[in-house]
Amino acid sequence: MARMAMNIGEKIDELVWGDALARLGLAGRVLATALRYLYAVLRDILSGQLTLRSMSLVYTTLLSIVPLLAFSFSVLKGLGVHKELEARLSLVLEPLGEQGIEITSRLMTIVNNVNGTALGTTAMAIFLYTAISMIQKIEESFNYVWYVSKPRSFSKRFTEYLLVLLIGPLFIVIAMGLITTLQNDSMIQYLAQTDVLGPILMASSKMTPYLIVGGLFTFLYMYMPNTSVKLKSALVGGLAGGFLWATVGVIFTAFIVNSGSKQAVYASFAIAIVTLIWLYLNWLVLLIGSQLAFYHQNPAYLRDGRREPRLSNAMRERLAINIMFLVGTAFRDPQKNVKINDVCAALEIPSLALAPIATGLEENGLLTLTEAEELQPGRDMARISLNEILSVVRDEGETGSHNDPKWTGEVASLGGRIDAALASTVGDRTLADLLDEAS
Repeated sequence: MARMAMNIGEKIDELVWGDALARLGLAGRVLATALRYLYAVLRDILSGQLTLRSMSLVYTTLLSIVPLLAFSFSVLKGLGVHKELEARLSLVLEPLGEQGIEITSRLMTIVNNVNGTALGTTAMAIFLYTAISMIQKIEESFNYVWYVSKPRSFSKRFTEYLLVLLIGPLFIVIAMGLITTLQNDSMIQYLAQTDVLGPILMASSKMTPYLIVGGLFTFLYMYMPNTSVKLKSALVGGLAGGFLWATVGVIFTAFIVNSGSKQAVYASFAIAIVTLIWLYLNWLVLLIGSQLAFYHQNPAYLRDGRREPRLSNAMRERLAINIMFLVGTAFRDPQKNVKINDVCAALEIPSLALAPIATGLEENGLLTLTEAEELQPGRDMARISLNEILSVVRDEGETGSHNDPKWTGEVASLGGRIDAALASTVGDRTLADLLDEAS
């Protein structure tokens, strides 16, 4: 049985990553690409991290939903468009059917009762902190997807999060208002009655809410991770996430309609259970879209995912010297700076492979990371020897054992000659010498 499963796995691997489909022409290449993205996303879902983070976001949502809505309501009320909030919320909860309407009504009742006078300064501060914590959790999840280990600084995080809380609700209301205005325009109404453009306009009006969701996803994929995300990649993830959200909504609505007996069993708990499931699916779709955006921008990760590449010692030695070489080159040019992603792009190797080496160089004082996440030499490059760089990956980081190995005399002698030969090859040359030779 195990042998059969292994054979099936090998055949799937060969079909997805081999060139058999690519030889079939354009259709085959498109199918191969789609299968690789599907394979990568399913692998990430089955690994458990995306589902675990989605569950964590559901818990955070339950704590933050009222503060978030109250804050949005306050912003929109100040602009005189607060009545639109209920309509937008009911759109998000539409797949829940009648229960979605009931949840919207209860939430709006609570939100309407929330105001600065009733709560006081301390309670409003707690509400604001809870809302910001929600966005922080989202950033942490996106940073995980994008392999970002360092979050935004506190000051940057606070100002940017507050900006999202202020502009986000207003943007959604304005977008929906413009769409409503266009739909009520006399010219649009006239075109909608024609035989040719009528069906097209009807279909586009039904697709509009999902396009808005796709646009919102695209914005989040570009803005939330603490790294540079290309618009094209964010758009791919946003459109895929919007389509998946619409599909999941249709399936979930059908499930709700056909689960009357289950609701009767769970009685009053049914509405809570259904809401939790819907929130979980929403967060999972959001993270899946972000994962697709990441893979579109970094296709080198498609096959291995988060599995750390196994590198030979020779490869690690070359990478260590090449990292320092690129950092030194950029440091000598006042117009340039280099980040870890730039090094990955220049060497065409995933950051997952470079991160341990860069960390080792930093821990040994050969490399330093600025507040802007730029890489710079840890000290004067004329005082960084090539032998010192190599020793980071050759000698440092050993955990050792209870007893040192008892080498035979011949092996100890050979090892000494190898070390001496390497030291003789690099000699007393420094990083500055290597840069001088290149220039």
